Amino acid sequence: MATSPLLPDSRNESDGSAVIRVLSYNVRSMRDDTGALARVVRACAPDLVLLQEAPRFFRWRKKLARLASESEMVTLTGGATAAGPAMLCSLRATVERTEDVLLPLTPGLHRRGFATAVVRFGGARLGVLSCHLGLRHDERYEHGGLLLDRLAALGTEHAVVGGDFNERPDGRTFRRLADGLQDCWAAAPWGGEYTFTPGHPHQRIDAILATKGIEVLGCGVPLGHPGVTDADLRAATDHLPVLAALRVPAAG
Repeated sequence: MATSPLLPDSRNESDGSAVIRVLSYNVRSMRDDTGALARVVRACAPDLVLLQEAPRFFRWRKKLARLASESEMVTLTGGATAAGPAMLCSLRATVERTEDVLLPLTPGLHRRGFATAVVRFGGARLGVLSCHLGLRHDERYEHGGLLLDRLAALGTEHAVVGGDFNERPDGRTFRRLADGLQDCWAAAPWGGEYTFTPGHPHQRIDAILATKGIEVLGCGVPLGHPGVTDADLRAATDHLPVLAALRVPAAG
């Protein structure tokens, strides 16, 4: 496994800005090794975890709470109420509000949704959205537009999106999103690039995007990060996580 330089630790700055760590992770309904999953999350020391394919059926709240507890986090929002996307956060976050959004149902396909929140870290205020876009091109493009609308409706100057986009960066929907948002990997590559599959990573379909006022300090798959082992990454789920360190300016 390649070793990557360390990302900056989370901290509040004297000017009111905040350095935070954001992790985006498709956890395949926690059907795999949940111990390995929690170890990966815990080792990344995130302030926000943006999940895709969180549990959404029998005892889904209990399963999500278990992951949060074992990861030394708390449940923020999402799960079945957002059709899969969810969020965890550290106690460093002050939660202003949350909202789970169900998207229009495409006949014959399963329901999609967004988990959204507005949070504060010190003097920094941040809109957050977790998403899992569809497999079909036309639905995915439509939901990309709804994502941008929802992000604007959060009413924050600064925002971050984490998701399984089911599309590579040269795809039409990914390009639509990255036209107005920073693709954090492209802005400051760190760690590994490819997120699918753990056994043979060959494509980047999971990403973290941020509004342009946010400074990206580094973003990528946490290969070689202290406490993150190749064995745990392979056992945890069928995707690799994306970790970003971001400097969010103070709220105006």
